[in-house]
Amino acid sequence: MKALVLSGGEGTRLRPFTYSMAKQLVPVANKPVLVHCLENLRNIGVRETAVVVGGHGAQIEKAIGDGSRFGMRITYLEQEAPLGLAHCVTLAAEFLGDEDFVMYLGDNVLAEGIAEAAAEFRRRRPAAQLLVTKVPDPRQYGVAEVDADGVVRALVEKPAEPRGDLAVIGAYFFTSAVHTATRAISPSPRGELEITDALQYLIEGGWTVTAQEYQGYWKDTGKIDDLLECNRVLLERMGTEDGDGTGPVAAGEIDATTVVEGRVVVEPGARVTGSRLTGPVVIGAGSVVRDCRIGPNVAVGQDCVLESAGIENSIVLEGASITDVPELRGCVIGRWARVRAQDDGPYNRLIIGDHTQAEVPV
Repeated sequence: MKALVLSGGEGTRLRPFTYSMAKQLVPVANKPVLVHCLENLRNIGVRETAVVVGGHGAQIEKAIGDGSRFGMRITYLEQEAPLGLAHCVTLAAEFLGDEDFVMYLGDNVLAEGIAEAAAEFRRRRPAAQLLVTKVPDPRQYGVAEVDADGVVRALVEKPAEPRGDLAVIGAYFFTSAVHTATRAISPSPRGELEITDALQYLIEGGWTVTAQEYQGYWKDTGKIDDLLECNRVLLERMGTEDGDGTGPVAAGEIDATTVVEGRVVVEPGARVTGSRLTGPVVIGAGSVVRDCRIGPNVAVGQDCVLESAGIENSIVLEGASITDVPELRGCVIGRWARVRAQDDGPYNRLIIGDHTQAEVPV
């Protein structure tokens, strides 16, 4: 099985960060969302992956490389404009050939992986298999109408009156039948080749399209609130794959005056002095933390400098510096930003872009 990972798009809901970086490279729990995707693909045995990129293509290729660190070979395909998910399939048709493949949206996190779904697809091998999950407001999603055998009878995009609560999420499994569908459909009113239209073509043409309900944690990280929630959830699970998820893991340096509570990871080359770390927390490689209160639910990227700062429920990206800011809550601080406080705060929902010099309040 091959993979097609979609990593184009402008990421407008994540600005100001996506002015200067691809939304798929924004980190959760100190790991780019796209890396979470590629690791899930590696875990189901994928060895060849095409990554569709847009305006940040060179940046994505530099960050991800040739795929060797994931045990796969990666081919990059450029989509010149956002022409739809089904257009990405046509763009990758030569790469995919007649093989089965999984199409994965590169800004989606599926925390428990997709191994169960892949096994079900291989066992049943329909023309297409969707991953779906129950949502409280189906009107915001593409909704699958599914019968008792898991066969999809219809797909409706953002229905005003939903006939079910199963939203289609970011991983699709296909046989080569989908190429017939993508060649047959026309652009939608918004000028895109919609994967929903291709799937509906298969359904109406008598091909079997099934739905697998995803039981794990899923999040589309396209908005700041969703990014912070996903960061919290993944931090809470940090270390449980090889331990009990409690206590510190310190490849870096924690001095004797620092108090550590809960699951805290201090990566190689990081130094923490005179501070309180309340897990879950991860401190990135090469970062320096002095006289701070960090956590819970904080991911600090590599090469950051934090002095006399208090931070919780936040993401601090690579190279950021935060000095004399006693209370930051629910914040995202961009790469190489410099943040100081004019007063004691607290500061909630502070969003600082890359390379910004900020004195808060801003």
